[in-house]
Amino acid sequence: MVAPDAHARSGPPAEPDHTTTDPDTGPDAEVGRRLAGAIFALGKQQATLGHKMSRSGVDRSTIVLLKTMVALGPSRSSELAAAVHSDPSTVSRQVAGLVRDGLVERRADPADGRASVLAPTTAGVEMLERQRHRVGMALAKVVTQWEPDDVSQFLELLERFVVDHERALPTMISECATARSEGEKD
Repeated sequence: MVAPDAHARSGPPAEPDHTTTDPDTGPDAEVGRRLAGAIFALGKQQATLGHKMSRSGVDRSTIVLLKTMVALGPSRSSELAAAVHSDPSTVSRQVAGLVRDGLVERRADPADGRASVLAPTTAGVEMLERQRHRVGMALAKVVTQWEPDDVSQFLELLERFVVDHERALPTMISECATARSEGEKD
């Protein structure tokens, strides 16, 4: 417990001064290494899960595209590609399969009748909801032994991290591309 007058003596906590810290060994580097390690491990686990799911008929790209279409509403293929940070030709090929499978439909663009927009069908939305439920139940089992306060805090911080990560994504992509073009090895 903090003494009642502790804040009066010291004032609010100072922001850390990272300007004099070596970027390769300082506290930011350690945080970065730990985050990268955890995200890499989670990515490997997700890739394994995605591979197993695709063998049972549920492709990860299908889920990503359907979730994005539901969030965006009817949109052009180019908008969808930008939203999922993918190449338009790749998204176009994936969408063609979703249209063929009856999960997505093409509609005339209300703003420009010559163009089309993509939207999930009822079957696509229902499949997405079933998948969300299955994955949600499986993920909830991972934390069943945790204290409720720990689960709440973890969810709050993870959701915050995801929002901040999405916001930082363009900068991270740019910095990684710059590093590669300058010959840095990963």
